[in-house]
Amino acid sequence: MKTTMPLSILVVLGVLLFTSNIYAQAGKGDEVIKNGSMVSLEYTLSDEKGKVIESNKDKEPMSYTQGQGQIIPGLEKELMGMKVGGTKNVRVKPEDAYGPVDPKAYREIPRDNVPAEALKVGATLVAKNPQGQGFPVRVHEIKEKTVVMDFNHPLAGKTLSFDVKVLDIKAQETKTSETKSPGGK
Repeated sequence: MKTTMPLSILVVLGVLLFTSNIYAQAGKGDEVIKNGSMVSLEYTLSDEKGKVIESNKDKEPMSYTQGQGQIIPGLEKELMGMKVGGTKNVRVKPEDAYGPVDPKAYREIPRDNVPAEALKVGATLVAKNPQGQGFPVRVHEIKEKTVVMDFNHPLAGKTLSFDVKVLDIKAQETKTSETKSPGGK
């Protein structure tokens, strides 16, 4: 005995498959930046006068994990909730970026410890912290026997402007752990 499905059931199944595919595709671009999201973006960083400090346009995207403190707090806060393709201009005050200029971050060192080619105000040298990581320091003032070095971050005290475009968002990967009973079974 041959059984056939009524045409109306086939039509309903076809419509269900078609609409479920539309909804599945619509959800792909709906991911928003939230804590734990892996985010890739393009940006141009400018100072208060509009001078470009750095940009990654037409270069490798910047990637970070939202909520992990991997980028400056003021920018991270403003990116929350954005979607792929979204663009935004974000102004970040010093207190939400690299902080104000710290007067305690100036240190005098013997002039003999500074290379001769760096003995000019504004010259930048690379110092190393106890962990061996390099960071920039600038010559602030040159005295007869000492040099005053500025250990502040180069962008401390500056209001920054970021033009950003969100290129990709990946949801936080959830780690699954296998539960084993005593004895490993």
